[in-house]
Amino acid sequence: MVSRVLVAMDDSEMAAEALRYALDMHGDAELTVLAVVGEPSQLMWKATSIAMADDPRKKAEEIAAPVLDRARKIADEHGREITTTVGYGAPAREIVTRAEEFDAVVIGSHGGTLRDRLIVGDVAKTVFNRSPVPVTVVR
Repeated sequence: MVSRVLVAMDDSEMAAEALRYALDMHGDAELTVLAVVGEPSQLMWKATSIAMADDPRKKAEEIAAPVLDRARKIADEHGREITTTVGYGAPAREIVTRAEEFDAVVIGSHGGTLRDRLIVGDVAKTVFNRSPVPVTVVR
């Protein structure tokens, strides 16, 4: 039985679809939405702004806030409550590390353009291949 689900979310539509899927398919499960910031991404300046901040954790939480606000709004539309958290570092590594605390992971198939995926790497593929728990990739 799946009672705790980790949903990885960024600002992409595929991530929002992954959350919607988790809300629909895991109706009784406790859902935690994880937004990971801090590594170079399609918005390279974000990693630099965290490194240069007086309080890097606070800055990372500020950067993740819009993603987590969107997640809460989607959950509200489904009449559900979720837990939100911020991860720091490489997204795939952070998701896989945290997956050990859950029964399953739900992730969107990709979060950027082809160019972004080639530069940043395919997070969903890495999570799928390395996760210690089952992973659902939503397309």
